[in-house]
Amino acid sequence: MAEAKPFDVVAEYCHVAFAETSAFQETYGFSGSQGMINLEGLRLLPKGKPSKSLVVFMHPATTLQLLPMPRALAAQGVHVLCAASRYVKNDTPLIMEKVVLDLGAYIRHAKEKWGYEKIVICGWSGGGSLSLFYQSQAENPTVTHTPAGDPVDIKGARLIPANAMTFQAAHISRAEMLVECIDPSVKNELDPDDRILEFDIYNPKNPNQPPYSADYIRAYRTAQLARMRRITATAKEMLEKLKKRGGGEMERGFITHRTIADLRFMDPAVDPNDRKPRWCWVGNPETANTGPVGLARFSMLRSWLSQWSIDDTRAHGVKSAANITVPFLAIENTADDAVPQPHTGKIYAAAASKDKSMKAIKGATHYYQGQPELLKQAVDINLGWMRERNLLD
Repeated sequence: MAEAKPFDVVAEYCHVAFAETSAFQETYGFSGSQGMINLEGLRLLPKGKPSKSLVVFMHPATTLQLLPMPRALAAQGVHVLCAASRYVKNDTPLIMEKVVLDLGAYIRHAKEKWGYEKIVICGWSGGGSLSLFYQSQAENPTVTHTPAGDPVDIKGARLIPANAMTFQAAHISRAEMLVECIDPSVKNELDPDDRILEFDIYNPKNPNQPPYSADYIRAYRTAQLARMRRITATAKEMLEKLKKRGGGEMERGFITHRTIADLRFMDPAVDPNDRKPRWCWVGNPETANTGPVGLARFSMLRSWLSQWSIDDTRAHGVKSAANITVPFLAIENTADDAVPQPHTGKIYAAAASKDKSMKAIKGATHYYQGQPELLKQAVDINLGWMRERNLLD
């Protein structure tokens, strides 16, 4: 039997706006000014194919319409929304609780303005923990303040729960990624050249070289967590100082040096999968460690507590998964060079959904770059799972 011809995909601009009061403006330009939040997204529609179901992709800090997955789903007849948060392409001031409100505004718009009856949230990469955080709060709202103590009424926002969720090539949380990637060799946050040789995994003079011993891995992870907590303590201290001081200065930005130094990048035996050694999702990890795209490179005090602090963030996938009940599909890409191998399994184990499934795509990388056959496999898994549950029409 011949395969059905793919649909032509039409991209439709989407603008969603809602009122919000804030103590100060935290986004540049018009998007978060004048008491209104303005969000922009792209709806990918299969030409000539109506639907009452919508699949929603959202990442806290970037757009997803250039990914192969959303367009590939649309080409198979699925209505897809790629939703951008108010912090699109600038996570310096990002507050995860506010991104949850942004996602809620899109889903309400989809239901009330577009008339969709079924919503499936696809949590891809950094959107995985966001999606789980959203769904957990939509099912059981509890949050009234950010970790910095600022009011954010998720509890009163009447978030609309999705009908189902998928979790694909996604990690536990931004904070969990950072605590496993941050470079523990940095001794002085103001001087990135002041380092501990034994923890500098890119220095050939480091006596600890791959394959790493179990003792070294434990010591390295302990030092990573200690550095994270030192930065968090400094952020909290400065925030409290600004609050006590009063006046117009309410925030302060800072740089976190050297944040792409996961042992997994150098040693394929650490949490092994099919990934390429001495490589990561942003290229050469030694270069990325000091480059502008490193995790948490630039941050505001409040943003650090909300999205990066391992002890303070609420957007923690494992904790959120324990509070969701809708059908749940987890997909692991076995050659993922971004998401650590254990993360998908931990999320799957934590999910409270009675109807949950986990699949693995052998050899798939994070972006499916140059892997059209594996992209098709991912699409087929998603479509089959959703159709079995009558989530598509």
